[in-house]
Amino acid sequence: MKAIKSLIAAFCMLAAVPYAHSQAHYVSKVSIGAKGGITMSKMSFTPSTKQSLVLGKTAGVTFKYWEERNFGLIAEINYEQRGWKENFEDAPYEYERHLDYIQIPLLTSIFFGNNTVKGFVNLGPEVGYMIGSSYTANFDVTNIGAYPDFPQLRMTDQLWMEPTKKFDYGISGGAGIEFIIKRRNIINLEARYYFGIGNIFPDDRRDTFSASRGMSIMVTVGYSYRLR
Repeated sequence: MKAIKSLIAAFCMLAAVPYAHSQAHYVSKVSIGAKGGITMSKMSFTPSTKQSLVLGKTAGVTFKYWEERNFGLIAEINYEQRGWKENFEDAPYEYERHLDYIQIPLLTSIFFGNNTVKGFVNLGPEVGYMIGSSYTANFDVTNIGAYPDFPQLRMTDQLWMEPTKKFDYGISGGAGIEFIIKRRNIINLEARYYFGIGNIFPDDRRDTFSASRGMSIMVTVGYSYRLR
């Protein structure tokens, strides 16, 4: 509950940014656009399990409001592929879990530069909903006992369990560079990190995992058109 209250407070402060700046009578600007790129993600499990990053895709639409000075507000609706890849080291087994999300970040943007090239830093809360889950494996995850050489002393419940907690929330932060072409056309490159706070598996005391949170790195390229 404390994490949710903190996110709500952050949302309120971010939403107040345009209003606060408008009182200084700065000229506001608005742009809309789209972006796409790749994700590299894994999970934070407690108890832990050996993993490596799994690749995915992301795409979405963006809305940006900013003032003459160095602050703005960004809202997005994104499709994002997340998940994790089990690390079996030298054992001949492979497993990848893929989780599909619709994500809605609301970010404060701080930028600097000139009328042609700008650098920026984005930070804020993000909420999402899982719309799909699937996995690929070269063994039967429901009958691990049939494999006598399967690595011992490792968690295996996450291999067959299905995510039951669809709602997700967390914090996003990123940095990048944008190029302004003929004042209204904007091309940007961004690297962003997402740290999830919500769990995908049940987390009561009697459950296997007390934490099952997602984290991902997104690298995207986007295009926006300035409306005013």
